[in-house]
Amino acid sequence: MTIRNLDYLFRPKSVAVIGASNREGSLGAVLTRNLLQDGPVMPVNPKYAHVQSAAAYADIASLPVAPDLAVIATPPATVPGLIADLGARGTRAAIVISAGFSGNDDAARLKQAMLDAARPHLLRVVGPNCLGVMAPPTGLNASFGHLPPLAGNLAFVTQSGAIVTSIVDWATGRGIGFSHIVSLGDMSDVDFGDMLDYLANDDGTEAVLLYIEAVTHPRKFMSAARAAARSKPVIVIKSGRFSESAKAAASHTGALAGSDAVYDAAFRRAGMLRVVELEELFDAAETLSKAGLPKGDRLTILTNGGGMGVMATDTLMATGGHLAELPDSVIAALDKVLPPIWSRANPVDIIGDAPESRYADALRILLEDGDQDALLILNSPTAVASATDAARAVTGILKEHEDQIVLTNWIGGDSTRAAREMFAAHNVPTYETPSQAVAAFMHLVTYRRNQETLMETPPAAAADVLPDLNRARKLVETALADGREWMTAIEAKQMLAAYGIPVAVTLVAETPAGAATAAREIDAPVALKILSPDITHKTDVGGVILGLDGADAVEAAATAMLQRIRAARPEARIDGFMIEEMIRRPGAYELITGMSTDDQFGPVILFGQGGTSVEVTNDKALGLPPLNLHLAADMIDQTRISHLLKGYRGLPPVDLNAVALTLIRISRMIVDFPQIREIDINPLLADPAGVIALDARVRVAATDVTGEDRLAIRPYPVELEEIIERGGDSPLLLRPIVPEDEPALQKAFAGLTPEESRLRFAGLRKSLPHVDAARFTQIDYDREMALVLTEPGAPGTTDIFGVVRIHADPDNEKAEYAIIIGKAMSGNGYGTLLMNRIIDYARARGTGSIFGYVLSENRRMLDLCAELGFERAAIPEDASVTKVTLNLRAT
Repeated sequence: MTIRNLDYLFRPKSVAVIGASNREGSLGAVLTRNLLQDGPVMPVNPKYAHVQSAAAYADIASLPVAPDLAVIATPPATVPGLIADLGARGTRAAIVISAGFSGNDDAARLKQAMLDAARPHLLRVVGPNCLGVMAPPTGLNASFGHLPPLAGNLAFVTQSGAIVTSIVDWATGRGIGFSHIVSLGDMSDVDFGDMLDYLANDDGTEAVLLYIEAVTHPRKFMSAARAAARSKPVIVIKSGRFSESAKAAASHTGALAGSDAVYDAAFRRAGMLRVVELEELFDAAETLSKAGLPKGDRLTILTNGGGMGVMATDTLMATGGHLAELPDSVIAALDKVLPPIWSRANPVDIIGDAPESRYADALRILLEDGDQDALLILNSPTAVASATDAARAVTGILKEHEDQIVLTNWIGGDSTRAAREMFAAHNVPTYETPSQAVAAFMHLVTYRRNQETLMETPPAAAADVLPDLNRARKLVETALADGREWMTAIEAKQMLAAYGIPVAVTLVAETPAGAATAAREIDAPVALKILSPDITHKTDVGGVILGLDGADAVEAAATAMLQRIRAARPEARIDGFMIEEMIRRPGAYELITGMSTDDQFGPVILFGQGGTSVEVTNDKALGLPPLNLHLAADMIDQTRISHLLKGYRGLPPVDLNAVALTLIRISRMIVDFPQIREIDINPLLADPAGVIALDARVRVAATDVTGEDRLAIRPYPVELEEIIERGGDSPLLLRPIVPEDEPALQKAFAGLTPEESRLRFAGLRKSLPHVDAARFTQIDYDREMALVLTEPGAPGTTDIFGVVRIHADPDNEKAEYAIIIGKAMSGNGYGTLLMNRIIDYARARGTGSIFGYVLSENRRMLDLCAELGFERAAIPEDASVTKVTLNLRAT
């Protein structure tokens, strides 16, 4: 379940408090009092005839009506039975305030009994161990919070009840209101994914704020987060950033916290904005609601105090931003209106005695002729100039430049309150310190980057090496059959080679003479390493020799190595020698890549600077598979070494496409083989000629989970690909849509005749903008599907002749379909083919029904639907449209 019955949670027509009380200070008393402030409540407690001002009832059976919502504050052992009774009465949502459902096996069994009692009735449960739920616009306060929050348009969802009370107290004093406040507690049922799905479609919510300690259902969370972040800002704090606090979070919520860096990668992939401090949540929400998104990270600072400008610059540099350069024309224009001692640089210091006219003159020049992505205006109060007058001048100028991004900081207390109120009234973002203002600007920069990652169209997929699956499968099965956790070095490199990743040649020999033969095959300088379960090549007995050239040198070195080892470790088992090609590429960069398995999000791909000092440099980026070229390139760009890889001081750039393809091939390997638990390629040499893996390790373990199921993001469903034969004509390919298809989809859309466009969209649309095209092509395969009819070939390089799609509700009960067939393909049965395939897919994933809206004059589509078994229904308010529905669960 996801959003099913959540309306009963936030908009109940009737509420019961189980465990209501008259005992002052008790949980039941506070809950009842808070709920009674909004309207009638039904208290349940056999000890009382009345609870506060309301008549009480002895039990659930005695209630005059079935409550839409029940709030439970009774001992944990009573909760499963209460949930069963409530479900039988028709209650559809419950908030379990009670704790005691985690920490040991008995508590876990109690929680499962509660869920088992709720499931037959589709009753949704928030909690247990939570503070409750508040919906200020409707007056609902089903919590034991000490203060009712103000109504507003921010939704706040948290695992911690203590955070709720702190936030409400802080926000009330600043006039900040909420559409929803939800304390999820142990998240036995309703979790972050459910809330994101619900709030994404709530018109009264403009931004969603999250306080996360751990995610319980990663794929559900990622699907919901990616969908929500496309429609409104989602801003998140993840506590437990370090190992000590992560353990604290686990004990507090009964959930296990994963790696913080992996969470960071997940938030970035979902297009969300991560902040560190609670106050930043609201600063970021205000900034995103009042300011546009900058094109870059260049900031111009206008200030009447040099020290404030320096503070702002320090924060900007520390957070990865840049000062904008002032064009010569701007400096010349400012020279005419500013004192001779002005800074003549960015920050633009207009001197402490600056009156409002100086602010206005400088601001006008910077807005009209400056070359920046945003502008920050600072003011420090002085005795010779009015802060309020300066603010008035600034707001007056900004009325003429509403397209520009401007942030302000009037530092001070009572003397600057009027200025800050003026900015608020004019919808100009304002902050209490220069550092907060700069941080807000960088929030905009980061959010824009994350949104671009979410929405950007990757380049057309280049023809790639098809993996040798049979070879790879044999390597995995051999290691598992031998009971080995790690593949041998040779097997690991063969695994990479099976996926087209270049590797250094490595051979094995049992004797020194065999090592010499292997050296002749390589015909290049080699490294000689001992093969022994008892000795590593790093020991001081001479287990490795580098740079040997020629067969004779290799045989002599192998003989001497064998003698030394047997003298020092006569008991050691010796299996032979490994002869490895020594790759010499002057100027090549040592990189590291691979994957590990996170407890929460499953497989995670790593990229960064490699070599022996990899832990010291700690220059890395993480990404969630599956990857495409754009996502792989984004991972590379997140690292410090990426600046060197792009070339510098006359050195040519490395083959970044080869680096990105290596990440993509690792991603595909992960999907194909769920047995792979870890991959380590270090170093991966990269230069203008390409990449080559020198050392590799692959760890495997038996598993029943599929490669698709263990990923937090469902990969491309290759099983839906189908070749469509056309007699004498070249065949077509039916396959799921991919992000690379955006240009082809736009071309197909542009090729529709006006009549086709009118029938499909109930109106004439001449183009498909990027935002819409990205939404149609960058789909979440876990909750929607689109199949395209195209030519065989790399996506992005072939035309699209037809598209059919369905988009299911979060509960998978209903899915709306849409279909487009180009005129050149119409009348050949392809419409029927596409509809049958999408119906088969929906039925296989358990969708309840498919529906669509068809213009009543579109006889061809209506006839096709009739052939496929759809039922028709008129729409009373619009006779020009007919609704068609196909029940997929009919017997």
